[in-house]
Order: sequence, then C-alpha cells, then structure tokens
Amino acid sequence: MTQTTQTKVDESRQPIKQKAPIAQWLSVIFLVYLLVVAVGMIGAGFKSATGERAEELFAFATNPFLGLIVGTVATALIQSSSTVTSIIVGLVAGGLPVASAVPMVMGANIGTTITNTLVSLGHVGDENEFRKAFAAATVHDFFNLLSVVIFLPLEIFFHPLERMGKALAGTIVGTGSVSIKDANVVKALTKPLVTVFKDATHVLPAPFDGILLILLGIGLIFLTISFIGKLLKKLMTGKAKDILHVAIGRGPIAGILAGTFITILVQSSSTTTSLMIPLAGAGVFGLQQIYPFTLGANIGTCVTALLAATSVSGAEAGPALQIAMVHMIYNVLGVVVIYCIPFLCGLPIKGAEKLAAVAAKKKYLAYAYNVSEFFVIPGVLLGITALN
Repeated sequence: MTQTTQTKVDESRQPIKQKAPIAQWLSVIFLVYLLVVAVGMIGAGFKSATGERAEELFAFATNPFLGLIVGTVATALIQSSSTVTSIIVGLVAGGLPVASAVPMVMGANIGTTITNTLVSLGHVGDENEFRKAFAAATVHDFFNLLSVVIFLPLEIFFHPLERMGKALAGTIVGTGSVSIKDANVVKALTKPLVTVFKDATHVLPAPFDGILLILLGIGLIFLTISFIGKLLKKLMTGKAKDILHVAIGRGPIAGILAGTFITILVQSSSTTTSLMIPLAGAGVFGLQQIYPFTLGANIGTCVTALLAATSVSGAEAGPALQIAMVHMIYNVLGVVVIYCIPFLCGLPIKGAEKLAAVAAKKKYLAYAYNVSEFFVIPGVLLGITALN
C-alpha cells in the first residue's frame, strides 16, 4: 500500500519536472520583452522631458573622461554592465549624443570587473589560493584598463568606433532619418505597453511626466535583468560549467568562444567570469587558461545592449543601434588587438600576477584596491573634472 502510494506521488511529480523548465523559459521570454519595453520607456521619457533641449541636458557628458567615470562608477554600484549599457541605449534613443555615450560604454567594461575581485576575497584565508584567485579576477581588470588606454585616445581624436558603429548600424536600419517603424515587429509589440506607461505618467505636468517615465524604465530594467539572471542561472549554470570544462583546455580560441557563448546563455559577464575564480583558487585552471575565457565574456555581454536597441524605431533607431554596435566592436577589437600582439597580450597577466603576489602577503591591499579602483580614484577624477 505504501509502495503504491509512493509510486503515485513520484508519477504525479514527473510532469512538474518536465513543465518547470518550459515555464521558466517562457518567463525569460516575457522578461526580455519587458526589458525592451523599459528601454522604450526611457527613450520616450527623455524626449518628453527635454523636448528639443536634449543636447543641452547632456552637455555635462561631452567630456569623455567624465563619461568614462560615470560608466565605471554606475556599473560598479549596480554590478551589471548589461543593465548600464541597456540604460545607455535608452539615453541615446532619448537624445544623448553617441560620441558622449562611447566613453560610458568603455567605463561599463571596467566597472563590471568588481564582482570578480569581490568573489576572490572568499579565498583570503589561504594565501596560495587567494593569490591564484585574485590574479584570475584582476587579469580582467588589467585587460579592460589597457583597452581603454589604447582606444579612448583614438576615439577622442579620430572617432573610429563611432564611425564603424554608424556604418554597421546603417546597413541594418538605413542612414539619416530613415524610419524602420513599419518593419520593426519588436517595436509594434512593445509600443502598446510603452503607451500605457506614458499615458499613466501624464497625470504629472511636463517635464515631470517624462522624468517619472525615465525612472520607471530604469527600475524595470533593474528588475528584468535581475530576474533574467536568476532564471538563466538555474537553467544554464550547470550546462555552462560543462561547456567550460570541455572548452577551456582546447586552447585560447576555444576559451574565448566558450566565454562568449556562456555569457550569452546566462546574460551576465559577472556570472561567467565569477565561475572561474573558485576554479582558479583551487588550481583547476591556470591564469593562461582563464585569461582568454574572460575576454570572451566581454564579447558575450554585448548581446543585451543589441537586444535593447531593437525597441527603438524611426530617426532614433540608427543612434540606438549604433551605440550597441560600438559596444560590440570595442570589445571585439580589444580582444583582436591586445590578445594578438604578444607584447600587449602579456601585460594583463604580468600586472595581475604581480598585484596578486603583493595582495596575498598584505591582504588589506586587496580591499584597498577594490575601493580605490572603482570608487575613490573615479570620485577624485570626477571632482577634478567638475572643478575644471
């Protein structure tokens, strides 16, 4: 009697196990839809709040160093470059000049690495483990800093990323003020909900209605990306680890591709790279193996901004897609230029190893490094910039 009852219970649970992943994937699709809606809300909110004065509103961001700092600090605080870049896409759709947004995207790359270093602090009790884990975490920092040192001056003087992004976006949405409104299925699907929020905020007078719509859009981005990350971790983290173990030992190209693919799956470069830190601390993988994997994570995280850009149509479609393309081009070129030149390729590894060796002996320096790189130094530079 007891065995029969137990069998029935087990059988009754079986459909739930089969249906649960389907329900979770449907939830992910719905959350992606809400993410695109949120970006549309931010763009509509800025247009409503600023009218024709958008360029005046963003005059503060014309300084590229200020834009870099804003992107770094915002991402360090939020701990999600996907969130920050999605917000940047919304800002561009609302009137932020692409030239001003490019340094913000670069800063987002720097800020996202704080998660790795925080995870590495979990190994602080064992000097040898901590040295390996901290090196694995900070190699991403050094790579992103080196990428900024190379590409930011080039962008300030020659704007290659902005131009390439515009050319690439132009092949998709056309140039100038060509509208793709009629062909944009995503826009058609999201417009009704964006309109609902927009109408609801009209209870406030201008420009406060637009400001409220912006805040609601930013809040919705926070919520959607947070829940997407949690769901995808449940669905994909186990598979991601399997892919990681299969690909990591097959050379740098396989490592880069694995990092890109896994980050696309879990929609979080922080999650992807943080998977590596405990494995590095335990000595399962060396820094030479982990390094290319983290570079792939930089590329994979670009998908969120590209997805967010699909919510924009009309004259704003070009600039919104352009900044998303700039993000992708910047990260791909960073890998190509730095990793393919032997001298440059070795610099992040050398920097990470030396910093980790010092931090393992004097652990308080690891905490000081986190606070200074992501908050103190940007804060001081922000103050200096404001005074000038």
